[in-house]
Amino acid sequence: MLIQSLMRRGAIAACFLALPAWGQTVSVSGAWVRGTVTGQTATGVFLELKASEAAALLGVTSPAAKQAEVHEMVMEKDVMRMRAVSRLDLPAGKTVELKPGGYHIMLMGLAKPLKKGDIVPLTLKLEGRDKKSMMLEVKAEVRELTAPPVMEHKH
Repeated sequence: MLIQSLMRRGAIAACFLALPAWGQTVSVSGAWVRGTVTGQTATGVFLELKASEAAALLGVTSPAAKQAEVHEMVMEKDVMRMRAVSRLDLPAGKTVELKPGGYHIMLMGLAKPLKKGDIVPLTLKLEGRDKKSMMLEVKAEVRELTAPPVMEHKH
Protein backbone atom coordinates (compact mmCIF):
# COMPACT_ATOMS: atom_id res chain seq x y z
CA MET A 1 0.00 0.00 0.00
CA LEU A 2 2.82 2.42 0.86
CA ILE A 3 4.54 1.88 -2.50
CA GLN A 4 1.28 2.45 -4.38
CA SER A 5 0.66 5.62 -2.41
CA LEU A 6 4.17 6.93 -3.13
CA MET A 7 3.89 6.04 -6.82
CA ARG A 8 0.56 7.91 -7.07
CA ARG A 9 2.26 10.99 -5.65
CA GLY A 10 5.24 10.56 -8.00
CA ALA A 11 7.57 10.54 -5.02
CA ILE A 12 9.13 7.15 -5.54
CA ALA A 13 12.48 6.83 -7.31
CA ALA A 14 12.80 3.07 -7.01
CA CYS A 15 11.03 0.11 -5.51
CA PHE A 16 12.39 -3.35 -5.09
CA LEU A 17 10.92 -6.79 -5.53
CA ALA A 18 13.23 -9.65 -4.65
CA LEU A 19 13.44 -12.75 -2.56
CA PRO A 20 13.79 -11.76 1.09
CA ALA A 21 17.41 -12.91 1.45
CA TRP A 22 18.48 -10.77 -1.51
CA GLY A 23 16.38 -7.84 -0.45
CA GLN A 24 18.54 -7.78 2.69
CA THR A 25 21.84 -8.43 0.84
CA VAL A 26 21.65 -5.83 -1.95
CA SER A 27 19.70 -2.61 -1.71
CA VAL A 28 19.04 -0.04 -4.43
CA SER A 29 18.34 3.63 -3.91
CA GLY A 30 17.89 6.75 -5.99
CA ALA A 31 17.17 4.96 -9.29
CA TRP A 32 16.39 7.33 -12.18
CA VAL A 33 16.49 7.43 -15.97
CA ARG A 34 17.40 10.43 -18.11
CA GLY A 35 14.44 11.49 -20.27
CA THR A 36 14.70 11.44 -24.07
CA VAL A 37 13.45 13.30 -27.11
CA THR A 38 11.69 11.90 -30.19
CA GLY A 39 14.15 9.89 -32.27
CA GLN A 40 16.61 9.32 -29.44
CA THR A 41 17.32 5.59 -29.14
CA ALA A 42 19.52 5.40 -26.02
CA THR A 43 19.67 6.84 -22.52
CA GLY A 44 21.30 6.31 -19.15
CA VAL A 45 20.08 4.86 -15.88
CA PHE A 46 21.64 5.90 -12.58
CA LEU A 47 21.31 4.45 -9.09
CA GLU A 48 23.14 3.40 -5.95
CA LEU A 49 23.77 -0.21 -4.93
CA LYS A 50 24.80 -1.34 -1.47
CA ALA A 51 25.54 -4.96 -0.59
CA SER A 52 25.68 -6.18 3.01
CA GLU A 53 27.79 -9.11 1.75
CA ALA A 54 30.17 -9.11 -1.22
CA ALA A 55 28.19 -9.37 -4.46
CA ALA A 56 28.42 -8.34 -8.11
CA LEU A 57 26.17 -6.80 -10.75
CA LEU A 58 26.40 -9.09 -13.79
CA GLY A 59 23.87 -7.50 -16.10
CA VAL A 60 20.55 -5.80 -16.60
CA THR A 61 17.47 -6.10 -18.79
CA SER A 62 14.47 -3.86 -19.35
CA PRO A 63 11.33 -4.13 -21.49
CA ALA A 64 11.88 -0.43 -22.29
CA ALA A 65 14.88 -1.25 -24.54
CA LYS A 66 16.16 -3.93 -26.89
CA GLN A 67 19.47 -3.95 -25.05
CA ALA A 68 20.72 -2.88 -21.63
CA GLU A 69 24.34 -2.89 -20.48
CA VAL A 70 26.41 -1.80 -17.52
CA HIS A 71 28.96 0.75 -18.77
CA GLU A 72 31.96 2.58 -17.41
CA MET A 73 33.55 5.83 -18.51
CA VAL A 74 37.34 5.66 -18.96
CA MET A 75 40.05 7.97 -20.26
CA GLU A 76 41.94 6.55 -23.24
CA LYS A 77 44.63 8.80 -24.73
CA ASP A 78 42.98 11.98 -23.42
CA VAL A 79 39.56 10.94 -24.75
CA MET A 80 36.69 9.94 -22.47
CA ARG A 81 35.17 6.68 -23.74
CA MET A 82 32.27 4.54 -22.66
CA ARG A 83 32.52 0.75 -22.66
CA ALA A 84 30.44 -2.18 -21.46
CA VAL A 85 31.57 -4.18 -18.43
CA SER A 86 30.52 -7.77 -17.78
CA ARG A 87 30.81 -7.48 -13.99
CA LEU A 88 30.68 -4.70 -11.43
CA ASP A 89 31.84 -5.77 -7.98
CA LEU A 90 29.77 -4.63 -5.00
CA PRO A 91 32.06 -4.70 -1.94
CA ALA A 92 30.38 -5.56 1.36
CA GLY A 93 29.10 -2.51 3.20
CA LYS A 94 30.13 0.02 0.53
CA THR A 95 27.81 2.05 -1.68
CA VAL A 96 28.56 1.73 -5.40
CA GLU A 97 27.19 4.73 -7.26
CA LEU A 98 26.13 4.44 -10.90
CA LYS A 99 26.18 8.09 -11.93
CA PRO A 100 26.69 10.40 -14.89
CA GLY A 101 30.36 10.35 -15.91
CA GLY A 102 31.06 7.04 -14.14
CA TYR A 103 29.56 3.58 -14.05
CA HIS A 104 25.97 3.62 -15.32
CA ILE A 105 23.41 1.51 -17.18
CA MET A 106 22.77 2.20 -20.86
CA LEU A 107 19.39 1.43 -22.39
CA MET A 108 19.75 1.06 -26.16
CA GLY A 109 17.09 0.53 -28.80
CA LEU A 110 14.40 2.25 -26.78
CA ALA A 111 10.87 1.09 -27.51
CA LYS A 112 9.58 4.71 -27.24
CA PRO A 113 10.69 8.12 -26.00
CA LEU A 114 10.86 8.37 -22.21
CA LYS A 115 9.29 11.43 -20.61
CA LYS A 116 9.41 12.85 -17.11
CA GLY A 117 7.31 10.81 -14.72
CA ASP A 118 7.42 7.56 -16.73
CA ILE A 119 8.47 4.50 -14.75
CA VAL A 120 11.05 2.17 -16.32
CA PRO A 121 11.22 -1.41 -15.01
CA LEU A 122 14.69 -2.95 -14.77
CA THR A 123 15.86 -6.41 -13.80
CA LEU A 124 19.33 -6.50 -12.27
CA LYS A 125 21.21 -9.80 -12.44
CA LEU A 126 23.29 -10.15 -9.28
CA GLU A 127 25.76 -12.73 -8.05
CA GLY A 128 26.26 -13.36 -4.34
CA ARG A 129 29.48 -14.39 -2.69
CA ASP A 130 28.19 -17.99 -2.93
CA LYS A 131 28.26 -17.52 -6.77
CA LYS A 132 24.48 -17.99 -6.98
CA SER A 133 22.65 -15.63 -9.33
CA MET A 134 19.52 -13.76 -8.39
CA MET A 135 17.34 -11.16 -10.07
CA LEU A 136 16.37 -7.89 -8.43
CA GLU A 137 13.45 -5.93 -9.87
CA VAL A 138 13.80 -2.14 -9.80
CA LYS A 139 11.51 0.61 -11.02
CA ALA A 140 13.27 3.84 -11.99
CA GLU A 141 11.52 7.15 -12.53
CA VAL A 142 12.29 9.16 -15.66
CA ARG A 143 13.63 12.66 -15.00
CA GLU A 144 13.86 15.64 -17.33
CA LEU A 145 16.29 15.41 -20.22
CA THR A 146 18.04 18.37 -18.61
CA ALA A 147 19.00 16.34 -15.52
CA PRO A 148 22.74 16.54 -14.68
CA PRO A 149 24.99 15.95 -17.72
CA VAL A 150 26.67 12.62 -18.38
CA MET A 151 30.01 14.28 -17.66
CA GLU A 152 31.59 17.67 -17.28
CA HIS A 153 34.61 18.53 -19.39
CA LYS A 154 37.06 21.02 -17.92
CA HIS A 155 40.38 22.19 -19.30
